[in-house]
Amino acid sequence: MYANPWMVVREDQIRRPDGTDGIFGVIDKPDYALIVPADGDRLHLVEQFRYPLGMRRWEFPQGTAPNRADADPAELAARELREETGLRAGSMVQIGTLDVAPGMSSQRGRVFLATDLAEGPPEREHSEQDMRAAWFTRDELTDMIRRGEVTDAQSVAALGLLLLHERELTGR
Repeated sequence: MYANPWMVVREDQIRRPDGTDGIFGVIDKPDYALIVPADGDRLHLVEQFRYPLGMRRWEFPQGTAPNRADADPAELAARELREETGLRAGSMVQIGTLDVAPGMSSQRGRVFLATDLAEGPPEREHSEQDMRAAWFTRDELTDMIRRGEVTDAQSVAALGLLLLHERELTGR
């Protein structure tokens, strides 16, 4: 139905379990990596204009590589972190997987915890030139979520994965 380097929209003819015919609209997008950069109580977020929403939004660094769909997720995560924030991680651990919108999209994300961070200059793509980056405490981030300043579903879910990961490490 429609295709560009970032997505394909298709309509599938399906047969339901009861034998009736139907259609299903699907958005195929390359898998992505989302990175939770953590330094003690501080978490690093980026803010950028999100065209479909018509507003700027804070979120964890994340991205995909449509021309490198078979890229190693950890390499993609390291590249996105460096591009968007300039940070380089001494440790990058996958803490979960997210399905963006499984009722309409095939896209999946791998969530990484980045620690032992070194700062450097960001290497942003042209479309990311207006991006800002900043550190927030966990309390500040949860307050931003409550106030509707952080509404990116993947970022909110990634925070939940971080909390579960930490719970597993501490046994609590």
